[in-house]
Amino acid sequence: MKLIRQVLESFRFAWQALKSNITRTILSLLGVTVGIFAIVAVFTIVDSLEKSIRDSLSFIGDKVIYVQKWPWGFGGEYQWWKYFQWPEPTYAEYKYLYENLESASAVAVMDFRGGTTLKNGSNSISAQLQGVSYEYNQISEIPIGTGRYFIPLETTNARNVAIVGAEIAEALFPGQDPVGKAFKLAGNKFTIVGVQKKKGESLVDFGGSPDKMCIIPFASFSKLFQSGRRTADIVVKGYPNDEGMKEVEAEITGLMRTKRGIKPRAESNFSLNRPEAAADAISGLFAVLTLAGWVIGSFSILVGGFGIANIMFVSVKERTNLIGIQKSLGAKNYVILLQFLFEAVMLSLVGGTVGIFLVYLLSFLQLGSLVILLTPGNILLGLGVSSVIGVLSGIIPAMLAARMDPVTAIRSK
Repeated sequence: MKLIRQVLESFRFAWQALKSNITRTILSLLGVTVGIFAIVAVFTIVDSLEKSIRDSLSFIGDKVIYVQKWPWGFGGEYQWWKYFQWPEPTYAEYKYLYENLESASAVAVMDFRGGTTLKNGSNSISAQLQGVSYEYNQISEIPIGTGRYFIPLETTNARNVAIVGAEIAEALFPGQDPVGKAFKLAGNKFTIVGVQKKKGESLVDFGGSPDKMCIIPFASFSKLFQSGRRTADIVVKGYPNDEGMKEVEAEITGLMRTKRGIKPRAESNFSLNRPEAAADAISGLFAVLTLAGWVIGSFSILVGGFGIANIMFVSVKERTNLIGIQKSLGAKNYVILLQFLFEAVMLSLVGGTVGIFLVYLLSFLQLGSLVILLTPGNILLGLGVSSVIGVLSGIIPAMLAARMDPVTAIRSK
């Protein structure tokens, strides 16, 4: 009960300090407001960007390895002249891995073709065409809205069936249920067996937007667009308990080198690419942005901290007589100390709360496909930093107030 009374009394003193000189208080708290706004805004935007990009990465799979000719380059020297001479992975190599890999939960093959025109009468749309084997839905997320996924017989026998994105369905069959209906692809009739759920615009779409994607069996894709040696990208999904995908990566490397007859001391002529590499590269960029936010915010917070300290020194001077009376009536040093510390923290929290509120207002801005979300974690971060600044700014004035001699304090005017 006593503690609650002391807190309420400290709150009353803090409120009086805020009201006593509104202009001085606002100018002093402006630095904290700007600093917290800068830090929380950067963290919020970075988190929103990272979430958007990681959501896009779900399209190319989680815990997967892509066996390809070209490595994904993220920094450093990209030796394209060397990779140019490497052979493309083939369907035969996919079958070899499919039959021999023991450390993989799924193995699939796929290939892309951009700018493919799909037609239905007078309606047409340019789409990204993707040929996949049956196991592809075990590796990459294909959310079916209406209809179904392929059955094994359709992919094995090169049936002319397709799973289309929502925008393709709307363009070719406006106002209709497209499942079971046919369209023309490269002069051939294909039947729609499924439509993906509409994803909408995304900041980054790895591999293209699913809404404009047409997926057909790889055998059908190969029959239409490949002749002779069938090339493709091989995708391998590891088991959840394979930490770091080390087992499956080592097995893929060994099998591919065996299949291609690479000598023990010779360099591998294929690339094992992981989506995590893209995520790690992006995270490194975001780390730089976060550091910049801390630096910019720290300067503003430093100015704000000095402003709060100034208010507290003035407050101690104005209430010196009152401090002497409190101490003469038996108030302990820690009570006076906590009273002024509470006031400093409250002042800082007011500035921090205003900064967080400004970030909250940012979430209403329309920034294309980027959705800004102010998370509870970033709110707590802003309030936590504000509290620390309040403590650091108020500790010296509070200690001066707590150590005052009551007789000297009472005599001061």
